Amino acid sequence: MKIILAPMQGLTELLFRRAYSRCFPNAIDEAVSPFLSLTHGNLADAWKKIGDVLPEANAGSLPVVPQILGNEPDEFVALANRLHEVGYEEVNWNIGCPVRRVAHKHRGSGILPYPHEVEHVLQSIVPQLRPRLSVKMRLGYHDATEIDALIPILNRYPIKSVTLHPRIGKQLYGGRADMEAFARAAAQIRHPVTYNGDIVGIEDFRRLQQRLPHTDSLMIGRGILLNPTLPLQIKEACGMPGCLSQDEGRQRTILLMQTLLDDIDRTLPTAQAKMRKSKEYWCLMHRACHATEEEKMRVLHCEDFASARRAIQEIIK
Repeated sequence: MKIILAPMQGLTELLFRRAYSRCFPNAIDEAVSPFLSLTHGNLADAWKKIGDVLPEANAGSLPVVPQILGNEPDEFVALANRLHEVGYEEVNWNIGCPVRRVAHKHRGSGILPYPHEVEHVLQSIVPQLRPRLSVKMRLGYHDATEIDALIPILNRYPIKSVTLHPRIGKQLYGGRADMEAFARAAAQIRHPVTYNGDIVGIEDFRRLQQRLPHTDSLMIGRGILLNPTLPLQIKEACGMPGCLSQDEGRQRTILLMQTLLDDIDRTLPTAQAKMRKSKEYWCLMHRACHATEEEKMRVLHCEDFASARRAIQEIIK
């Protein structure tokens, strides 16, 4: 089973990937970076954020695939080929982001109802791309049947893989996942398909195995933050070695939280940024650190990073 860390803006960035790979080596096979936005042709702005995926910064971290958000072919090719120059053999095209301010510009999942636009981008970029191209997408934006018109287009191009989330863009991250539509689409896509969505515990994985027994690649984001040992539990369920005892898993999760706090303190520029980032991780990881809801709120009520960090360290000891 291949496990890929999902791109989550502000969360699964370099800081987390580096800390996680130190605390849980070999648990995750690769990561897709939070997207680099072309921002309507402003390539310079996208390049400012390249630090998150620079190979020298990611040394000793998870293998990473840079993700690009945008529908501008010339700028896409320029950024992708520049990423190839610094060592990347693959880039990922984000046509799954459901955020409305992105989608209404026909970017992210907002391009899915317009198959001619998807084909225009692929037709324009594929002949010029030096790295290989993978795609992360949803079933559609307004309706899950939108993918029916997209599959023949995807099948015409040499795409390395397709990561598919079984919702439409208008659902954002709520509502029912349409597993039937996912299964139908995956059977028709000629490229390797990765499942993405709602795997936040080992029972979720077991249910997925029952419904989609041939799934051999998962992309997980929130589930890894909620339970950092989840990738190892999944691999054990698949007969692969490497699972930790409950006590060792808890100790490594605590070490991960401590490592994140240390790296936040060392790398973020302002006290406000440090406080915000530490609380974001604590909100997701507190249960894995065996903290109560009351202890969670104790940290969130702290008014500065130093007191938040001190409270977290007292709780996890």
